[in-house]
Amino acid sequence: MTVFDIIGPVMIGPSSSHTAGATRLGNLACAILGERPQKARIGLHGSFRDTGQGHGTDKAVVAGLLGFKPDDERIPNSFDLKGDLEVEFFDPELDGSTHPNTVVFVLTGTKETITIKGSSIGGGRVIVDKIDNFPVELSGDYPALLTVHKDRPGIIQSVSEILARYQVNIAFMKVYRLSKGKEALMLIETDQQVPATAQKEILAKKDINWVRFVDKISL
Repeated sequence: MTVFDIIGPVMIGPSSSHTAGATRLGNLACAILGERPQKARIGLHGSFRDTGQGHGTDKAVVAGLLGFKPDDERIPNSFDLKGDLEVEFFDPELDGSTHPNTVVFVLTGTKETITIKGSSIGGGRVIVDKIDNFPVELSGDYPALLTVHKDRPGIIQSVSEILARYQVNIAFMKVYRLSKGKEALMLIETDQQVPATAQKEILAKKDINWVRFVDKISL
């Protein structure tokens, strides 16, 4: 057990799950999109929906999209500070097995619209478990590189070789595919940040269609 497990994260209250975790989910969703969104449809599920307004969950997820951290004193005023960000809340259609503190983001940026589902699992900790149609396990506890690519031999090796050249050590890697030979999503958690030049080299590789670096999201 650590001190963090006892006292929880440094945060604006009232709840580590409904406020700090919700803010971190907004941070992660924005990082996955790769830019501050122009439009955000936000679906609050379960306890997030039922008690979230009292806990400030709605303001916290918007604050996360604006780049505020869990200890930012501006979180309660995020609606007033969102500028030209269009925000719409909706009730997502999720089954009963879904974690009660779950949010679905449908984010539109300058180049794409992406759907992200994540949950706040306690103490400010979170997990993103779906990006578009791909199941994933992204916690924000480590820097992470995400790629969407054609499922074929050699992709993993070529990405690994580029990271090695830039002295980026791989801590964890997993590939999620929808079906054999179709699109796949690769999640690589690393011990260092992945330089922008390395990301460009990876994106230039044949059959790699999308690359995103998601830095560690502080608690």
